[in-house]
Amino acid sequence: MTTGGYGYEPYTGQPYAGPIMGVTPAGLGPRAVARFIDWIIAGIVGGIVFWALEHASGLPGWASVIPGAGFGFLYFVAFEVLAGATPGKKLLGLHVNGSGGAPRPSLADSAKRNAYMLLNLIPWVGGLLWFCAAIAIAVTVGASPTKQGWHDNFADGTQVVKG
Repeated sequence: MTTGGYGYEPYTGQPYAGPIMGVTPAGLGPRAVARFIDWIIAGIVGGIVFWALEHASGLPGWASVIPGAGFGFLYFVAFEVLAGATPGKKLLGLHVNGSGGAPRPSLADSAKRNAYMLLNLIPWVGGLLWFCAAIAIAVTVGASPTKQGWHDNFADGTQVVKG
């Protein structure tokens, strides 16, 4: 894939610096499979946690969905910051580098790169907004020579890599 012209990244307008030496960017396919695995894991764990909370507190069933929408965000941020990869990424041999090529993202890096997930908290249109953001991520990952989506660029250059 070529750059956006005149040595600049498409979609971001940032100067193209090329990939970090010795790093192999992860493509869209493995990243999508890892995300799907993580959604299954987070869904099961979140379902158990919120079922227990609902039965312990007596909250009506719909009330457990509200915190559940933010659970996925916390799942991804916690694993990326503490381990550099979620369980799904680990299963596929992927890792998230932080900004500047750090071995894992900082709390700020990970919160920024996963912030789009919080769109689900917006009543009525949140799911649609999240879906549009996810499509934009797929398009920008596919178009980038470094396989970084707009969310990676928003997070000061985080990058999902092999290994």
